[in-house]
Amino acid sequence: MATEKLLGRFNRTLLLKLIVIAVMMFGFGYALVPVYKQICEALGVNVLTQKDGTVVMDKNTQVDKARTITVEFDGNAQGPWRFRPVIASMKVHPGELSTAMFEVVNTQNRTVDAQAIPSYAPQSATPFFKKVECFCFKQQTLKPHEARQMPVVFFVDAGLPKDVKTITLSYTFFEVPGLDKAASNEGIKLAR
Repeated sequence: MATEKLLGRFNRTLLLKLIVIAVMMFGFGYALVPVYKQICEALGVNVLTQKDGTVVMDKNTQVDKARTITVEFDGNAQGPWRFRPVIASMKVHPGELSTAMFEVVNTQNRTVDAQAIPSYAPQSATPFFKKVECFCFKQQTLKPHEARQMPVVFFVDAGLPKDVKTITLSYTFFEVPGLDKAASNEGIKLAR
């Protein structure tokens, strides 16, 4: 009986200690965010807002404002559509994030799957042209007579050789081979 009583008291004490530890851990985690902000403000590191509440917007130090590169755009269609860049060219600074739009129109009375393949001129610029988002990353499905504008978000790496002043980004837009969807669906119906 005394052993059971002693064991019960030990269990209650252990439970109380565990609850206190859990509350202390939660409190530490909760207090960590304001403490982190105070440390960052004191050191002047990672400060996004000033004491008056205004947001600090640092400029991208990766952008080389001393250089200007002309990026030309070209579109070639290999299939049942019209494909073209919305603008022929733009001037960018190395490291600057830019967006160009391409337009495609399916001129057929059927749905088509298509893919765009990029090429660059001069070839030496290829490793320095970085696409962040591009319609060329995946196949496009175009409904009959559908028109669509598709973005290319890119930047030119600052390591681009100094003698390169112009880069041409050219896309060839072609139909992905295979059965069209209507014929494929008819085949499924006939097989049943």
